[in-house]
Amino acid sequence: MPSFPKAARAAVGDTTLRANLRHATHTIRDKRARAVAELDDWAELREAGKEIKDRTLRHLDTHLLRLEEAVTAAGGTVHWAADAAEANRIVTDLVKATGETEVVKVKSMATQEIGLNEHLEAEGIAAYETDLAELIVQLGDDRPSHILVPAIHRNRAEIRDVFREKMGSWGRPAPEGLGDAPAELAEAARLHLREKFLRAKVGISGANFMVAETGTLVVVESEGNGRMCLTLPETLVSVVGIEKVVPTWRDLEVFLQTLPRSSTAERMNPYTSMWTGTADDDGPSAFHLVLLDNGRTDALADGIGRQALRCIRCSACLNVCPVYERAGGHAYGSVYPGPIGAILTPQLRGTASEIDASLPYASSLCGACYEVCPVAIDIPEVLVHLRERVAGEGGKGHRLEKAAVGASTWLLDHPHALAAAERLASATRALHPKRLPGPGTGQWSRHRDLPDVPAEPFRDWWKRNRA
Repeated sequence: MPSFPKAARAAVGDTTLRANLRHATHTIRDKRARAVAELDDWAELREAGKEIKDRTLRHLDTHLLRLEEAVTAAGGTVHWAADAAEANRIVTDLVKATGETEVVKVKSMATQEIGLNEHLEAEGIAAYETDLAELIVQLGDDRPSHILVPAIHRNRAEIRDVFREKMGSWGRPAPEGLGDAPAELAEAARLHLREKFLRAKVGISGANFMVAETGTLVVVESEGNGRMCLTLPETLVSVVGIEKVVPTWRDLEVFLQTLPRSSTAERMNPYTSMWTGTADDDGPSAFHLVLLDNGRTDALADGIGRQALRCIRCSACLNVCPVYERAGGHAYGSVYPGPIGAILTPQLRGTASEIDASLPYASSLCGACYEVCPVAIDIPEVLVHLRERVAGEGGKGHRLEKAAVGASTWLLDHPHALAAAERLASATRALHPKRLPGPGTGQWSRHRDLPDVPAEPFRDWWKRNRA
């Protein structure tokens, strides 16, 4: 991926994309504002969520070991994955051990983060997304562009065309004469997915939360596909980031209030699925939990950056961000777009690549994201912190900036040299350009003229008039 400014340039020029994003984000954020306003204690819930997450992260190792003990005691098996390659290998081996060549999936950002679908495909295993928006993205050979609504960049007519053209090659084809009414599109997806639910022997999921005291995993969703994937298969594999653990059921209660209102603007999400290990007469007979690090430990070691690990993936920050609204999610080059992606991705992947080094700058620092975050992540603070890190690592533009700051510091420390420079600037003012010279200044200079240098330096005027 190129840097964010380069990737965003094409998106900003796509009027259809911008219209789709504007309509969707404004609708969601207006509904969210009304849902949040119903709770008099929203500020207290927000602070409670922040404190729970911070307290858990400070003792993350203890809670993860407690979780492992509880999952194992309930009949599950826990696997630890240091990075994406290890997680993909573990999951692939588990699927191959069942003898199956296809799996059904609950929407999972962790599996998208590690590229699990592509890895399974390379190993001859078909992974079918069952969330409606993820299905649209998969059928369209597309990429998610939003945390909550991965196909937010598509309108109804585009979705209808994807279903008509691609459903047949993935399974049950779209009904004849399929229109673009939401009910028709939903029914086409339901019929297409139902045969996969009833046939699949292996399910793969993520989790919104993991309760350490009982080893319980929790998935919240709105369509019921999660319930099907979590109960019908004989084997269930859950890939979950290590930061998703909460110590107790009482802690979970806070997030089951704040997450639905911040994400879908609902008082309560339609489906909350919870499972603890295995049972002889209900649900999967084999359960595997893959605990994923993949850069999270590095983020945890950063005293300022670690607050990104509080994120509960509600997407509220995306829906209020003026940058995301215009650029869309693909420009971020990651499964995590928007403001949270701008601070989480560079910490998980590092800032060596062009795209990752540019993400902390993909913001106006307006602070709207912080205002709506249900766990009070100070995203602008982390953005500035990461910008400092990127600048410290060098790069052509940052080396030039550092040199300019160093020269300015020397000049300001030597008053006589500064006075001479001011007199020289005044004497040559007729020769000064109107636009800032040099490479990399075109965007700034396109809409700004350099200020005129006065005919006389201020210090000379002061000596002459106030001596």
